[in-house]
Amino acid sequence: MMNDTIEKLQKELAATQRALAESEERRILQETETCRQIEEAHKEWLAALDVVGDPIFMYDKNFRILRCNRAYQKLAGLPFNQIIGRPYFEIFPKNLAPLQVLEQSYTDGDEKEIQVGETFFRSRFYPLKDKNGQYLHSVHLLEDITEHMQTKQVLNDSEEKFRSITTSAQDAILMMDDEGKISYWNEAAEKMFGYTMQEAIGQSLHDLLTPERFLAAHYIGFSHFQKTGEGPAVGKTLELAALKKDGTEFPIELSLSAVKISGRLNAIGIIRDISERKKSQELLRQSEEKFRSLVESSIDWIWEVDQNGRYTYASPRVETLLQYTPEEVLGKSPFDFMLPDESQRLSEGFTKMLIQQAPIRTLENTNVCKDGTIKILETSGVPFYDQNGAFAGYRGIDRDITERKQSEISIKRANRALKTLSAGNMALVRAKNESELLQNVTDIIVKQAGYNLAVVVYADENTQKSLTPVAAAGMKADNHNWANDVTWDDTPNGQLPVSLAIRSGVTQVCRNIACSIGLQFWKDTALSQGYVSNIALPLTNGKKTFGALCIYSSEENAFDEEEIKLLEELASDLAYGIINLRARVLHEQHVTLLRESLEQSIQTIAATVEARDPYTAGHQNRVSELAIAIAQEMNLSEEQIHGIQLAAIIHDLGKIHIPAEILSKPGRLNNIEFMLIQTHPQEGYNILKDVKFPWPIADIILQHHEKIDGSGYPQGLKDEEILIEAKIICVADVVEAMSSHRPYRASLGIEPALDEIRRGRGIWYDTTVVDACLKLFEEKKFFFSLDR
Repeated sequence: MMNDTIEKLQKELAATQRALAESEERRILQETETCRQIEEAHKEWLAALDVVGDPIFMYDKNFRILRCNRAYQKLAGLPFNQIIGRPYFEIFPKNLAPLQVLEQSYTDGDEKEIQVGETFFRSRFYPLKDKNGQYLHSVHLLEDITEHMQTKQVLNDSEEKFRSITTSAQDAILMMDDEGKISYWNEAAEKMFGYTMQEAIGQSLHDLLTPERFLAAHYIGFSHFQKTGEGPAVGKTLELAALKKDGTEFPIELSLSAVKISGRLNAIGIIRDISERKKSQELLRQSEEKFRSLVESSIDWIWEVDQNGRYTYASPRVETLLQYTPEEVLGKSPFDFMLPDESQRLSEGFTKMLIQQAPIRTLENTNVCKDGTIKILETSGVPFYDQNGAFAGYRGIDRDITERKQSEISIKRANRALKTLSAGNMALVRAKNESELLQNVTDIIVKQAGYNLAVVVYADENTQKSLTPVAAAGMKADNHNWANDVTWDDTPNGQLPVSLAIRSGVTQVCRNIACSIGLQFWKDTALSQGYVSNIALPLTNGKKTFGALCIYSSEENAFDEEEIKLLEELASDLAYGIINLRARVLHEQHVTLLRESLEQSIQTIAATVEARDPYTAGHQNRVSELAIAIAQEMNLSEEQIHGIQLAAIIHDLGKIHIPAEILSKPGRLNNIEFMLIQTHPQEGYNILKDVKFPWPIADIILQHHEKIDGSGYPQGLKDEEILIEAKIICVADVVEAMSSHRPYRASLGIEPALDEIRRGRGIWYDTTVVDACLKLFEEKKFFFSLDR
């Protein structure tokens, strides 16, 4: 049973296996047919995909490649049998793992841009699912968009550059579409107009920025632009007015261009705020106006010359200065208006200056006006250059310094005359005689003042009324032949300026000898010797004119009013000096007579005194002789020495009141007699005190017995209280008295006398006087004349 059952089961199993085998075989046959059909379909699919130039591949959820086209196989660089079944990231694009962008591709389709090396792809992948929604596999398409991406990058770079440029631009950059609305607005526009980008975009440009008075014209122009792409502002740069957000109107410079974007006309504008420029232009205009006004109203002539030294500009002032209009000056050279000799002198230097392009530093030049008058100009200038740095010429000014130069000449002449006057006055003070004074004054006029000739002539009081030159200095000073035939009377020979000055007592000025009316031979002589002008100044003593001072110059118009006044003062002082010297001569002659008479009187008095005392005969003369020698040794003045001489001669004049028997007593004097003797200085003073001597004779006589220690008589004076003349006579008196014979004793000799003054040196007798006296005897071997 069991066996049957097993056998039955085995049969059933075998039948089942056969059925299964048959079923499997049918399935295989079916699958094979299906595969064949699929293979055929795959071949057709692959053939279709191979036509596509972009890589296409299919992979399962494990990213294993199931199918791929030839483009993918080419990128992979492998045969198909080495591609199918392998994960795509091992083939292409290679990576350590699936691309992040593809990880979810089996669930959701997507489109991305990816980069493989230097190639860009647009990745599109689509998941395939069964009817139940279960994932089967994914199909992936890689589109090469490298060229597109490069173009996009270029556009992006261009946009970035544009953005960078417009952002950093100082000018406002804005764009207006074909409806007149703002489509672009940079940061500079925000700052310039006050509107933010958000506020400006989409607004009507004209309504937002254009002042109301210009709106109508702007709309007409824009309407034309909409139709033609052209307008009055397109392709040009215009200056317009614009409005800020706060309503402020300001000037702008607009550059406008038309551009088509997506087939539609747009306008791009670049706007620059020219407020500052306008201000600068206005300031420049005002400055130019001021400059023009200054130039045209300037008292100086402002000019410009080119590199050839020809005038290219002359301000209107030239007409006032030289009487030529600016138009007459243009094209001419500065030297065309100068004196010929000055033009020749300066032109060579100016040519060098043009070559060296050196500044012109206050060049003085003499110019001839249109009417022939002379103007002295002071020229200053600097070189200027063109925009390329090339030398273009000089710009400068000419200043009229004619009056200044005339003033300088007048001042120079006045200073010259003042210098002459001052030096002449010093000569007046120092002159010892008339001849010296006249010669010194004429020398001063020529050597110090710079005149060419100075002559002093005296009017002779004779029948011919001739002129005598008494002093002269200067050019051809010895040639005075003309004076020999000239008189100071009113005859034809008396028509010279000097003759007229003496006759009239009035200064005569001849500023141009050649044009003067006078003796022809005088004019010829003066001109031949180089004299051009002359002045004759009368010399007057207050009552009459006794001569004249004639001064000649080689300059025309040499004597102006101020100079004449100073020279007249000099002539007046000279006349005074002459008169004073003449008076001094008379006075000195009178004084000499008086002095001689006085000295004769003194000698007479001295002789009278000595006649009463025969024993002291010659004492006063000997004292005078030694006192004079001591004074000379002490270098006293001649005048002091003369006073000492006269005082010494009569120093014992007071003894005239002393009885003769006392003066000639052979023995010693008693006290009373000695006291009488001591009165003689006072008596001598009393006799002479009222006599007017030029020297202090009475005081010298009074003090000649005083000692410097106060022990002398009659006043007991001390050192500084005693006159130096008295100190000298005191020492001379002691030496002479001791060395001479006296009635009461024989001569002691010179040595005891010198010992006496040595012993009293600095005690009784003045040290300087004693030293001078000792030097006379010991070194210079002085002897009294009576002892020789």
